[in-house]
Amino acid sequence: MADSQPSGLGEEKEKEKEEDKERDRKAARTEKSKEKLGLTETLRVNDTNGGSKGKKRNLSDLSLVRFITTELTRGYFLEHNEAKYTERRERVYTCLRIPKELEKLMVFGFFLCLDAFLYVFTLLPLRVILALLRLLTLPCCGLGGSRLLQPAQVCDMLKGFIMVLCYSMMSYVDYSMMYHMIRGQSVIKLYIIYNMLEVADRLFSSFGQDILDALYWTATEPKEKKRAHIGVIPHFLMAVLYVFLHAILIMVQATTLNVAFNSHNKSLLTIMMSNNFVEIKGSVFKKFEKNNLFQMSNSDIKERFTHYILLLIVCLRNMEQFSWNADHMWVLFPDVIMVIGSEITVDSVKHAFITKFNDISADVYGEYRASLAFDLVSSRQKNAYTDYSDSVSRRMGFIPLPLALLLIRVVTSSVKIQGSLSCMCVLLFYLGMITLKVLNSIILLGTSCTFVKNAKMEEKLFDPPPSASSSRANSKANRVKHTNTSTQQEPTIDKGGISQASDILLPPNPAESSTPTLPKSDSDTFLTTPDEEDENKIINVDTGLKGDVVGHRTPKKDLLEIDRFTICGNRID
Repeated sequence: MADSQPSGLGEEKEKEKEEDKERDRKAARTEKSKEKLGLTETLRVNDTNGGSKGKKRNLSDLSLVRFITTELTRGYFLEHNEAKYTERRERVYTCLRIPKELEKLMVFGFFLCLDAFLYVFTLLPLRVILALLRLLTLPCCGLGGSRLLQPAQVCDMLKGFIMVLCYSMMSYVDYSMMYHMIRGQSVIKLYIIYNMLEVADRLFSSFGQDILDALYWTATEPKEKKRAHIGVIPHFLMAVLYVFLHAILIMVQATTLNVAFNSHNKSLLTIMMSNNFVEIKGSVFKKFEKNNLFQMSNSDIKERFTHYILLLIVCLRNMEQFSWNADHMWVLFPDVIMVIGSEITVDSVKHAFITKFNDISADVYGEYRASLAFDLVSSRQKNAYTDYSDSVSRRMGFIPLPLALLLIRVVTSSVKIQGSLSCMCVLLFYLGMITLKVLNSIILLGTSCTFVKNAKMEEKLFDPPPSASSSRANSKANRVKHTNTSTQQEPTIDKGGISQASDILLPPNPAESSTPTLPKSDSDTFLTTPDEEDENKIINVDTGLKGDVVGHRTPKKDLLEIDRFTICGNRID
């Protein structure tokens, strides 16, 4: 009993303690809630009582002196947007690098055009003479092979005959009468004529090389019947007509420039120079990719070289009129420098803003040089399928035959050759041109090999030229691609459980498709032929999965496949 009483008292005390703790907790909770309510009420009272005072303070703070002080002492931190400002700085550096990189490309392209231009005056006559000697010595030596002449010799003879016939036709054109006829026109009319001539020159250049290529292939392709050789005649007449008309067009262009040089107030020359700045407006604010910029760069190279030849023709005609007085050359010199300077300035500004607006790096011009160098190196190989001058014509649209024909016509009419001393001077001048051609070719070949090696393009040089079977297979695959997109059928399940589409053809012969193709400059390749690395990547149109059948795919654009006669090469802007 004694033990049970203390234990019962202890339990009662513990219960009392717990009840006291609960009362204390409830009291603390009620006090906290009262305090919160009191605070909110005091805040409301303070807000209502101090509203007028706060408004008075805010009105006193809004002073003109305080605003000016804030504007003068306000700060900001550019490092909070470091990526944005770094990108802007890189754009400025790229714009400053563009003129230097562009001029490197222009100088390299100028010497490429000069090499193709000198070829017409130096090596082409010698090659034509060698081909004629081979024809004359065939009855004595006999036929050593199945061909009378090699394909390159046939093309050289065709070029020589075209030059001779067109020169005889150009001799009937009176340059002086054309000059006075153009001089009698008004300034605005001459400005319109000059713009029309530039457009016509681009159109002639884009279509002329196709005419010459058609003639070369028609004359050299294997023929089973002798009657098939007659087809060369209409192609030859068409080529002669084209070269003659293009030479006449360039002559009118040179005559208009000569009239601008000889005008008293130089207003026509100023208007013609301002036409270059209009080119900036037509091209800067357009969307450009790397391939489109490559097109424009090639066009600018060709245009600049053509302007240099036109200026040379103008100087020759003016020097002839002033009896080759050296003092008159200094009168023409400021105008020549002004035309060249405006051309360089316009090209630099145009390319700088195009690369800025399209986020193109300045290193892209190094890739363009490598592509031009690849054309030069590949044309020097034993398995080359085109002449170097023809590859330059396809790439840049520069056709040297009409321009060389006009220069020969102007030189022969301006310089009179009489006596043995004059003949000796002409011979020495010809030997000097051959020396310049050889030195230029050697330097260009060495520089081109360096560019190709730095661009790691040596492996493409050892690829064999494209065969007719592979090109037919590629064109057939492209035709199948369009038929698959237009007519789609449901796949059928065969016995083995494999899904097959009835509207999809099998891949071409492995022997044909495995042949590597050398990058070409033809427009057909750019438009229809798929890339070599995409030959094995076949996509089903219905499922979008890769398979072993030909499906829809987009050809990959490469710089080596771009020339003036592709999609963007024919734009005139």
